[in-house]
Amino acid sequence: MTTTNIAVKATQVHKAFGSLHVLKGVDLTVETGTVTVILGPSGSGKSTLLRLINQLETLTGGRIEVDGEMIGYKEVTRNGQTVLQTLDDKDIARQRAKLGMVFQKFNLFPHMTALENVMEAPVHVAHMSKDKARNEAIEELNRVGMGERLNYYPMQLSGGQQQRVAIARALAMHPDIMLFDEPTSALDPELVGEVLNVMRSLAQAGMTMICVTHEIGFAREVADQIVFMDGGVVVEKGGPEIIDNPKEPRFKDFLNHVL
Repeated sequence: MTTTNIAVKATQVHKAFGSLHVLKGVDLTVETGTVTVILGPSGSGKSTLLRLINQLETLTGGRIEVDGEMIGYKEVTRNGQTVLQTLDDKDIARQRAKLGMVFQKFNLFPHMTALENVMEAPVHVAHMSKDKARNEAIEELNRVGMGERLNYYPMQLSGGQQQRVAIARALAMHPDIMLFDEPTSALDPELVGEVLNVMRSLAQAGMTMICVTHEIGFAREVADQIVFMDGGVVVEKGGPEIIDNPKEPRFKDFLNHVL
């Protein structure tokens, strides 16, 4: 790993939806400039963890820090005791701006071109001038290999092309950390490679990334850290070599089914 700076630190993270306890005390440390790949069966809590990091869900217990700052809450002193106070919307938006997230579904605006989709948040959220947003959007679309499709609407693009536009849209907000939630799972097999190639190039450029994926080859090739989750807990973690030499029986069983 390239640095000792901590980009994301999750400590004893719990998440329950009513009586369903999805995360049961997850600890995770992600260093700046590294790629962490989270593997695990459906329902293991992988996507929920990403959504908590990006504050799309609220914690039931534990804490998450991004760039050393606790997200969602701040510590205040009341009557001589330290308590947690929920952040206001403005502070949550400021924290969330450090993170770019790419989902399974592309969620592009169907009535906007690729260029307009990528410009939307910089103009209306970051209050960037339209000229600057346009120039930066073109740059990001070129970066993901979509420079020749600027004026295409989502319905005119393949799934892989739409996902690359979605990645460009996230990059246009200049995030410090990129979160990928199974970005290739909705794609036809022949389109998976073009999205993974974009993710490889981001990793090579030093982008801090946390990826939930079933692409074992990608994980072996690109990840600095592999985390295997099952049943709401981290079962095993380590370098990419653990894919070929798993210690935990549950991880061995998982790999036997996906490899």
